[in-house]
Amino acid sequence: MASGVKPRVKVPKSAAVGEAVTIKTLISHNMESGQRKDKQGNVIPRSIINRFTCEFNGQSVVDIKMEPAISTNPYFEFNATVPEAGEFVFTWYDDDGSVYNDNKPITIA
Repeated sequence: MASGVKPRVKVPKSAAVGEAVTIKTLISHNMESGQRKDKQGNVIPRSIINRFTCEFNGQSVVDIKMEPAISTNPYFEFNATVPEAGEFVFTWYDDDGSVYNDNKPITIA
């Protein structure tokens, strides 16, 4: 994992069958657009989280493609319907090829 990159995810521990739960995700990342220059006039290479996905028990919940205008430390909040107990898998893809993951189980109440 690249220095300073840290995913954080908030998912309820349990839900009723068919309940829509709110999921919150944040990843700490400096996000460089590739359009700025350093003090010597050299272009600072692009370095962004370019994709975020969430799956539940192998089924896609969200799949987001990000562009250079995305803010530092991208935050996403979305709802997902919970059909059964299982696990949410969150994945962030970095321009440098790094992949960051977090998994959160949820039980049926």
